[in-house]
Amino acid sequence: MPHITIQHFPVDLAPDQRQRLADTLTAIVVDSFGTYEGAVSIALEPVEPGDWAGTVYEPRIAARPDLLIKAPEYRS
Repeated sequence: MPHITIQHFPVDLAPDQRQRLADTLTAIVVDSFGTYEGAVSIALEPVEPGDWAGTVYEPRIAARPDLLIKAPEYRS
């Protein structure tokens, strides 16, 4: 505890970008939840744009607004 899953459109992150993302998120989670670095896990889950609505938006965002701490503001 805690575990973060980032669902995103496919993008190639260089190893240093992945590490910087992991370090930044870990530091924020440790501070916010009062835990330690070793308790934090982070996963990256690419989702194809055509699958986004059915795989992510509808079941994980629209259906559970009470869990969001920031709602999306998609651009047209």
